[in-house]
Amino acid sequence: MTVTSEDRLTVLVPLAIEHAALRGRLPEATLVRVGMGPDKARSASAGLEPGAGPVAVAGFCGALAPGIEPGDVVVASEVRGPDGSVVPCAGGPLVAALRRIGIDRVHFGPVASAERIVRGEERTALAETGAIAVDMESFWAVQAAGDRPVAVLRVVSDSPERELGANVSTVTGGVAAYRTLRRAAPALAGWARAAGPRTVLLAGPRSFCAGVDRAIEIVERALDRYGPPVYVRKQIVHNVHVVQDLERRGAVFVDAVEDIPEGAVTVFSAHGVSPQVRAEAGSRALKVIDATCPLVTKVHTEARRFAAGGYRIVLVGHEGHEEVEGTTGEAPEAIQLIGSAEEIDRLDVADGERVAYLTQTTLAVDEVEDVITRLRERFPKLTGPGSDDICYATTNRQDAVKALARESDLMLVIGSENSSNSQRLVEVAEREDCRAKLIDDETQIDPAWLEGVATVTVTAGASAPESLVERVVGALGGLGPVRVENRTVVAESLRFTLPLELR
Repeated sequence: MTVTSEDRLTVLVPLAIEHAALRGRLPEATLVRVGMGPDKARSASAGLEPGAGPVAVAGFCGALAPGIEPGDVVVASEVRGPDGSVVPCAGGPLVAALRRIGIDRVHFGPVASAERIVRGEERTALAETGAIAVDMESFWAVQAAGDRPVAVLRVVSDSPERELGANVSTVTGGVAAYRTLRRAAPALAGWARAAGPRTVLLAGPRSFCAGVDRAIEIVERALDRYGPPVYVRKQIVHNVHVVQDLERRGAVFVDAVEDIPEGAVTVFSAHGVSPQVRAEAGSRALKVIDATCPLVTKVHTEARRFAAGGYRIVLVGHEGHEEVEGTTGEAPEAIQLIGSAEEIDRLDVADGERVAYLTQTTLAVDEVEDVITRLRERFPKLTGPGSDDICYATTNRQDAVKALARESDLMLVIGSENSSNSQRLVEVAEREDCRAKLIDDETQIDPAWLEGVATVTVTAGASAPESLVERVVGALGGLGPVRVENRTVVAESLRFTLPLELR
C-alpha cells in the first residue's frame, strides 16, 4: 500500500468499526484502514510517502490511568513502543480543537503501544510507567512519518475496571467509544489545517521574575527543611502549573488562615497579606514564612506612610485581587479603590489638598499613566510614591510585547486566567493591533488561530515557568518546521534574598 498525497491529511485507522465511525466525516482527508496489531501497523506506516501532509492515527484504546472512562478521548503527547522507544506527537492543539467542538472529556499524555492485548498485572505495570492509555498500533503506525506533523487520537473502549471481554460493560464501552470517535472527526480536520511552517519569535524578558522565583523557592525550601505538609495561604503565585507541582511535593493551598491547623508551617503568598491576616496567624501560633514580593511590601509601606500623614489614598487596581486586598488592609479607612479613569469622578474626597495615589504592581503601564494624568487634573496637588509601583518585570514584559506585536500575526501569552500581569500582556498586544490569546499551556492552542499565520510571538507572564514556553514552542514545531528567534528587549538580573529562616 502506498499513500500518495500532498498536504492532505492521512488518517490511519486500525479496525473496520473505527473506519466506519470516521467514514464520511473527514472529506478532506485520506482515510486508510491499516488493520489490527503491530505487524499491520508497520506495513501501513512503511507505505507513507515521505514529505507528504500531516498524519493522524485514530481509533479505540484501553485506559490505564484512574479517572479515564469509556467514551473519553485520549490525545497522545507521545507514543511509546515496547522497547522504550518514543515518538513525540503534536497533540496539544488537537486537545483544544476537541474542546472547541464540545468534547470536554479529553486526556493528554503518553500512550503506550503493546504487541498484544494487556490485562491485569501487565496493564498495571504499564500504568506505573506514566502512560495513560494503551493500544496495539499507534507506535508502529507513526514511526515512518518522519518530519510530518503527527497526532494520535484514541477513544477509550475499556478500562482496568471494565476490561475487554464478552460482557455488557464492554459492549456499552464500545458503543460510547464509537459515538465519540465519530464526533471527534472535525477536530482532526481542524488540527491538520493548522499544519505548516512558521516563524516563532520569543519575547524577552518573559516568564519568572525575581519575586516569583523567590516565592517558589521559599515553598520548596520550607518543604525540604520542615517536611510536608507546608500550608500556603492562597496560591503562592497565580499559575496553575506551579501550584500543581508544589501540591505534588506536599504543599497544601488554603483560602484562609482558619483552614490551617494551629502551629503549622505557613507561607504567605507573593501577593502579600493585610495586618488582619497576620494577626489571625499569630492567634493560631502559626510558624509563618513571608513570601511577599519585596516590591509589594514597598507599596504596603507607602500606604502606611501616606495614611499616617493624613492623606486620602487612591489605590489603582483590580477589586478582589489578593495584592489589592492586602494593600487596602494596611489603611482601610484611608484608601479608596478605583479600576479606571472613569471611576475618578465618583471618588469621595473631603480634602483635595492631601490626596496620594498608589497602584497595584501588575497593571498595564499605559493605562495607569492615563489614570494618574486624570487624577492630577482633579487633584492638582496629588502626590505619589517616590518610584513607580508597577514592578520592573511587568514593565519589561509589556515593553517586549509592544516591540514584537507589529511583527506578529498572533501573540500567545502563557499564563493563568487569574494572573493579572499575564492578562495585561494580552491587552497590550491587542492595543498594538496584534491578535493575542492567553493560554495555560500547549493544550489550549486552538488550531483555528494558526490557520494562515506565518509569525507567532510567544511570551509568558511573570508567574509562568519557562518550561511552558518550551512546551508551546514544541507544539508549534510539531505542526511543521519552525524558525525560532529570541528577541530580548532588556536583560534582567535582579534577585531577592530569602527570609533569614531559610537561608
